[in-house]
Amino acid sequence: MTEPVIVAEQLTKTFTRYHRAGRLRRRRTDFTAVDGIDLRVEPGELVGYIGPNGAGKSTTIKMLTGILMPTSGTLRVAGLEPQRNRVSLARRIGVVFGQRTTLWWDLPLRDSFSLIQRLYRIPTQRFHENLDYYIDALDLGPLLDQPVRQLSLGQRMRGDITAALLHDPAIVYLDEPTIGLDIVSKHAVRDFLHDLNVNTGTTILLTTHDVGDIERLCSRVVAIDHGRVTYDGTLERLRGGLDLETAVKALYTGEPTAGVTDETVPSQ
Repeated sequence: MTEPVIVAEQLTKTFTRYHRAGRLRRRRTDFTAVDGIDLRVEPGELVGYIGPNGAGKSTTIKMLTGILMPTSGTLRVAGLEPQRNRVSLARRIGVVFGQRTTLWWDLPLRDSFSLIQRLYRIPTQRFHENLDYYIDALDLGPLLDQPVRQLSLGQRMRGDITAALLHDPAIVYLDEPTIGLDIVSKHAVRDFLHDLNVNTGTTILLTTHDVGDIERLCSRVVAIDHGRVTYDGTLERLRGGLDLETAVKALYTGEPTAGVTDETVPSQ
């Protein structure tokens, strides 16, 4: 049987905070951002990792990439312990942060890609094959000679996705890849990621607040809140669980308005 590409067991990350408690003293408190997560992701899966702001999504991604070391629990990605094998793991993963670019701000897009080739030591023939494919798939041709700082958000995002894929990673982490994009750019990015997953079998872990991303791309959804997994299953089962009635109640402090009453309205 094929081994999972991500295995996390009781994965926990606790941060220490210090607060002023008087003129000369500080008070220490611990905050658990990720609290005992169990997660297994199989090769070729496209998983939506969702939850409210502060739920622990980005902290999880940082542990999966080796940026942060877990406080406790076990974690293996592509058979490696991320924090102990960051250099080796970097060749097997790609990362896209929607609000931060990995491209060189003042260089033309083409030069950023050339630098990435050198950093990852991508063979020349493979580099050009990959780059030609992504230029065509993401319509990057007219942008190659423009400095990154002159690109729109949607154009830069297409460049960041290309940069993350040039070295043929087995696993790609996408943190809010469509944030701030217009409708046309969102559809282009979603279609590309869907085709990438289907055609190459690249494993993708996607964090997003955009329901459209989840519906277009993800057959499996993992929901997290207050650092704990609250749901792990299919999108269809999640939809079924949310088919509830929503209670709407109005509170009046003056004369009642004719024809308005408390009622229960089915959710749309």
